[in-house]
Amino acid sequence: MSERPEKHSLTLRGHRTSVSLEKEFWSEFRQIAERRNIPINELAAQIDADRGDRLGLASAIRLHVLNDLKRRLSKT
Repeated sequence: MSERPEKHSLTLRGHRTSVSLEKEFWSEFRQIAERRNIPINELAAQIDADRGDRLGLASAIRLHVLNDLKRRLSKT
């Protein structure tokens, strides 16, 4: 199980922000960006644009990672 969340800086549409995620989520998040051949900042910006006002960015990223894993598992 992961330790405390790790804080990393991201750049979203030219603005720097910090996001705290558990190590396992950072790892999966990076892998999703690599599979899609896009920078992690671009993926984060896409998630940010789709998340709405009620959900924090870190939570939106976690849900994105979870949904990606579910999609991949359902294909096997």
